[in-house]
Order: sequence, then C-alpha cells, then structure tokens
Amino acid sequence: MVFPVFMALAGLAVGSFINVCTDRLPQGKSIAFPPSHCDSCSRRLTFLELAPVLAYIVLGGRCRTCGFRIPIRVPLVEAVTGGAFLALALAFGPSFQTLRLALFAVLFIIVFVIDLETGLILNKIVYPASVVAFGLSALEPGIGPLWALVGAAAAFTLFLLIYILARGGMGGGDVKLAALVGLATGFPTVLVALFVTFVLGGVVAVALLASRRRGRRDAVPYGPFMVVGAGVALLWGLPIATWYVGLLGITLR
Repeated sequence: MVFPVFMALAGLAVGSFINVCTDRLPQGKSIAFPPSHCDSCSRRLTFLELAPVLAYIVLGGRCRTCGFRIPIRVPLVEAVTGGAFLALALAFGPSFQTLRLALFAVLFIIVFVIDLETGLILNKIVYPASVVAFGLSALEPGIGPLWALVGAAAAFTLFLLIYILARGGMGGGDVKLAALVGLATGFPTVLVALFVTFVLGGVVAVALLASRRRGRRDAVPYGPFMVVGAGVALLWGLPIATWYVGLLGITLR
C-alpha cells in the first residue's frame, strides 16, 4: 500500500498546483511568482495553509486574516486529483501506464476547470500537451505514433466541420482540444471519446434548456465534456471499441 498512499498524497499536492494554474494561466500570470497568497489581502500563505483539503476545512473556507471566502473549487480539485492518482495506482501499480495516465489527468483537469470557469481553452496548454501526447504515444504499445496521428486527424476534422457549420456555436479551442484528445487516445479509441463527448454534451444541453438555465443561443463550454470523454477512452476505450466493432464482424488492427 506504500505506492498508492504515495500517489494519493502526490495527487493532493499536484491538485494545489492545478489550482494555481487555473487561477493564473487565463490571466497570463506566472505560475511560479509570486508565491501563493490570498487574492484579497495579498498575504503570503503559510506552509500549513497550503495543506491540500485539510487547510480549507480547518480555516472554514476563509482567509484567516481578511475572511475572504476561498472558492469551493480549491479543495474539490485537490480531492479529485488525489483520488484520481490513488485510483490509477491501485489499478495499474507502479508502472508507466500509471504515470502516463496521471500526467493526462493533470492536463485535462486544468483544461476542464479553466474552460468551465472562463470559457477558454488556452493554446499555452493545448500545444505543449499535444507534443507530450504524441511523444508518449511512441512508448504506448496500444497506440503508437501512426494511430495517434490518425486519431488526432479524425477528431480535428470532425470538430473543424462542426466549428464551420456552427458559425460561432463552437470555439476554435475546442477544435484544437479535439486533436489533443486524438493524440492521447489514438485511433479507434478516440471514437469512444467522441461518442461520450457528444452524448454527455447533448444530455447536459437538454437539461440546461429544460431547466431554463441556458437559452438556445447561450454558449455551453464543450471542453469539460471532451475531457470526460477522453478520460473514459483512456481507461476503457480500446476494449469498448473492440467490443463494438466485434459486433459488426470487424477485427481491429
């Protein structure tokens, strides 16, 4: 149990770093300087105040100096990241697969939160992440560089067509993110990611319309749905794709 515990603690710490990224990157600020501080009174946080999740609970969700309310997103991101790292450690043990999926978890959680809060998918995240995803594909026997490129091309082309036809209903960042998802999952696994994306996005859109929380012309961030689809595909995509095409009498690769 040493490795799972280590990964869980590492995930909590990385979750704190993710919060810094999601706060600062959309504003074009450095993620290194200045050190972590209260957004209201600018007081530098102590070591204990930086303890993931626990600090939020002890402080009652507020800055101990000025009483500024800390967003609930902060402990949620820390807890989700810690839980994701723990789950990966338990599922795959100390392996390349664990580290690979943990890295993608970090990248996609950052994309998820930023797009949900600001409606932005940043090039400064997607472009380097795409290079990393392509490099990792060479080390992943289930993908390989060729199928990573095929997956990226398929997802990019589909979302580019939607972007053109939607006439402003989808942002260019979604198209670039689709290519990243394709590089990370490869072909045909990317088809599972796209299927989950469209189904989940459709269900949420209908629910928002039915509850009148969104109008027909209101934009809904699509990045979070793609992130969930990518997560499903990375974990279970190939077995799902193999099972489905097996029903059609087709053998993959």
